[in-house]
Amino acid sequence: MSSETDSPLLTTPLNALHRELGAKMVPFAGYDMPVQYPLGVLKEHLHTREQAGLFDVSHMGQVILRGDGVVDALEKLVPGELKALKEGRIRYSFFTNDQGGILDDLMIANRGDHLFLVVNAACKVQDIAHLTAGLPGIEVEYLGDDRGLLALQGPTAAAVLARFVPEVATMPFMSMVNASLKGIPVTIARSGYTGEDGYEIGIDGARTEDVARLLLAEPEVAAIGLGARDSLRLEAGLCLYGHDIDTTTTPVEAGLTWAISKRRREEGATPVTPSSAASWPRGPRATASASSRRAGRRRANTPKSRTPAARRWVRSPPAASAPAPTPRSPWATSPPPTLPWARPCR
Repeated sequence: MSSETDSPLLTTPLNALHRELGAKMVPFAGYDMPVQYPLGVLKEHLHTREQAGLFDVSHMGQVILRGDGVVDALEKLVPGELKALKEGRIRYSFFTNDQGGILDDLMIANRGDHLFLVVNAACKVQDIAHLTAGLPGIEVEYLGDDRGLLALQGPTAAAVLARFVPEVATMPFMSMVNASLKGIPVTIARSGYTGEDGYEIGIDGARTEDVARLLLAEPEVAAIGLGARDSLRLEAGLCLYGHDIDTTTTPVEAGLTWAISKRRREEGATPVTPSSAASWPRGPRATASASSRRAGRRRANTPKSRTPAARRWVRSPPAASAPAPTPRSPWATSPPPTLPWARPCR
């Protein structure tokens, strides 16, 4: 968690609801955020793995980019493949500096007439400045600190949300649509950062609490804090900016080369300066290093239908002759839960 600062903490549209639910509030990325509820971090973690958890992620930065050539322009700042990104689809990528270090990681959605970005809360001020300076002629619109963003995550998330918005049941992973939830305009993305199936729901700040209460009234849904959000993403092997990756880490070192397409690698994802060329691992040694980091892992295939992939290990099961591991988590002696979207950070 972030440390205390002298600046007043910002609040999300759900601040009053968090307190009503008995949340323990802590400073995080300049915001007053719930680290846990009376259920406790462990039970919140398990509940999300078994049913559905609702997370307040309204502190994250939501940004719209508009203008002619916006895709070509943004590809100068990220090494991800955006030209092949179809309308209504989402891609994970990251901003890098001249040395190849990661400035932040983000989600990018093609919304037809614009690109929609979600960036990390702690980096959003720098990210918006980076976008503004690096994209001359492109309109950079920050949707504001009062915009709501909820994450509904877990194996029953699809069934729960489909009661309000039936079309979400057939949404493919990493897709985004406009919808109406009980008459409230929302954007819904089938994505998340827990390793579970789920959705991220964008809402006008004034209606965020209404949507949250509707979802929390469903029997499978519980409010989940930042503590369990961190343990869930860690268990799924997902990077957290500022902990696992930062400006001293390149995508190669972080094991994130899967997010750089063949075209971008062949063309050169970003302009290379003498200093950045020296910092990026290349050649057989780098390839061997990257391969060794991936040894023992199985990559989960992204499902093309609404049915999540069968439960599988993030890492290969231990050999039969290996001694039984000392239990350290609920999954230490049994296969972990469904992690169909997880790609290990390292």
